[in-house]
Amino acid sequence: MDRGLISTIGTKALLAGAGVLLLYWTVTAVKLVLSTRSINPLLKQFFTQIANGQVDGAYLLTTKNYRTHVNRKQFINFLAGLKLNKYRNLKSGRPRLNDGQLILTVKLLTEAKEELPLDFTFVKLDDQWRIDRIRSQAA
Repeated sequence: MDRGLISTIGTKALLAGAGVLLLYWTVTAVKLVLSTRSINPLLKQFFTQIANGQVDGAYLLTTKNYRTHVNRKQFINFLAGLKLNKYRNLKSGRPRLNDGQLILTVKLLTEAKEELPLDFTFVKLDDQWRIDRIRSQAA
């Protein structure tokens, strides 16, 4: 075969592969964005309920699995240990999918720019996202 023909075929195959990869990445990104639209309202509801003293309401936003492993008293102690009242802003990271779970790092910020990173793990139950795990990276 002619070297020019092989080079042309190789270039076209490389471009086609890159196009397929780009299309796959775009479709995956769009699916992720569409499936996680209700995460931010859930987080807002979670922190609003805590701020309003409705800890039981926030606790009920978790999964049955979470509530099996973390009882109400442990949940309250965990929240008290975070000292959430000193944080004023929330910055959400990029969600990561892992085995049907969505992991999102949320950074709580003080006015002095101190950060408290929290990893939230969400699972979808009956077309609703629920909090399945909360882990403080500061601990």
